[in-house]
Amino acid sequence: MPGTRATGSLDLAEQLEEEIVLGLRYPRERLVEDDLMARFDAKRHAVRSALRELETRGLAERRPNAGAFVRSYTAKEVRDLYGVREILEVSAARLIELPVAEGCVEELTELQHRHDSAIEAGDLRSVVRANMAFHDALFALTDNTVLTQTIRRHARMAHAMRSVTVTSPDFLDQSRREHWTMIEALRGGDADLLADTCRAHLLPSRDAYLSRVAGRLD
Repeated sequence: MPGTRATGSLDLAEQLEEEIVLGLRYPRERLVEDDLMARFDAKRHAVRSALRELETRGLAERRPNAGAFVRSYTAKEVRDLYGVREILEVSAARLIELPVAEGCVEELTELQHRHDSAIEAGDLRSVVRANMAFHDALFALTDNTVLTQTIRRHARMAHAMRSVTVTSPDFLDQSRREHWTMIEALRGGDADLLADTCRAHLLPSRDAYLSRVAGRLD
């Protein structure tokens, strides 16, 4: 990975988070402070602060006398996390008051066009950013900031799991089609379709990661 100038600990944490979700850093990989300082031309305090931020986001873990590592999850932890995500996201979908304002639908439509364009260009970093922006805007329609922030936190915890699918053209195509279905559900005032699609949207990354965990145990 080429050298990059990091402007601060949060910027560094964001870049490391992107590398985790893109599969450039894998579960159980050690995050060596000296390597990160050289890679990002960053001071030690900034690197340590960034690693603490990754821990807070559920993306890294510290081991006594060993340092920081990209967090890995057991099969049970994956199921538990996605169980919580399903409760949060399906409940959020049910809380959205339908029909929503046309301006909100237009905003989501524009965000999805960006997502489509990033997929078509093979720009995976932009795919990840556009996907996060789409879901942030979708769940903001609940008008419940605490719920929206909680959903985002748990989605971030799943980034290492999403790395299995984010590089797959088939999974990305399925994801974009489900986003358009969500938009149509909002436009048509179909609460059941919206909730069901939000539920189904979680399954590919969960199941792909569980398959990888099972492969490691074989």
